[in-house]
Amino acid sequence: MVSDVELDDCRRVAEEAARVGGRELLRRFGDHGRVDYKSAPTDPVSEADRASEARIVQLLHERRPDDGILAEEGSDRVGRSGLRWVLDPLDGTVNYLTGIPFFCVSVGCEEQTPSGWRPVVGVVHDPVHDELFHAVRGRGAYLGEKSLVRPADLGLDQVILATGYAYDVAHRKVQAAVVTDLAGDVRGVRMLGSTALALAWIAAGRCDAYVEDRAFPWDWAAGLVIATEAGAAVEVSGSRVLAAPPNLIDDLRPRVAALG
Repeated sequence: MVSDVELDDCRRVAEEAARVGGRELLRRFGDHGRVDYKSAPTDPVSEADRASEARIVQLLHERRPDDGILAEEGSDRVGRSGLRWVLDPLDGTVNYLTGIPFFCVSVGCEEQTPSGWRPVVGVVHDPVHDELFHAVRGRGAYLGEKSLVRPADLGLDQVILATGYAYDVAHRKVQAAVVTDLAGDVRGVRMLGSTALALAWIAAGRCDAYVEDRAFPWDWAAGLVIATEAGAAVEVSGSRVLAAPPNLIDDLRPRVAALG
């Protein structure tokens, strides 16, 4: 079990790391440099991604040298402290590359447990709007100094459902069918382009539920802590992320079963 003192230190480091990465992204926004492609032509990585990750990893090496690191762009390290940093230096890369101001830096910290890694600290920083969402497990979620609390009960017809599509173009048809099935029952559907920021927005009440498939730990680790601490229910099953008001999660689970 991580001590309160160490959790406080991890939160401070996560906030500093997210802001360092965010400054790097803003500096390069509109001039992102070379773009390469990873798993598919729809899966880009830019010089801005790599520069943000390099700055964050350097800070983590300095502040938390014994911790592990799992990063989207490959800066992995095995630690010896029982803690691991899970980070996405730019979540919302396609938005960023096309000039859409909806992207973030996601920095999560996990503790090792007998059943696997458990997120305990989450920071999601939107550098364009200078919004810092943060949470420590068991201590609530915040946007800056403002406490974030979501209602436990919400009717499905009141829900703004956010979603995202996989880089695998063929799989998008499966995702689209799931979203189409839900679209007639919810208040609205939004495709945002950043899992981490969508989960933070659930905490802030800007949307109410989220479903995506083919997600990775760096996409959801920080946002999971923030949304959960605000009162949302968040489940990760395989590569599927489902977040919703607690009273709706059981009903939504079978409706998204084709994913994950």
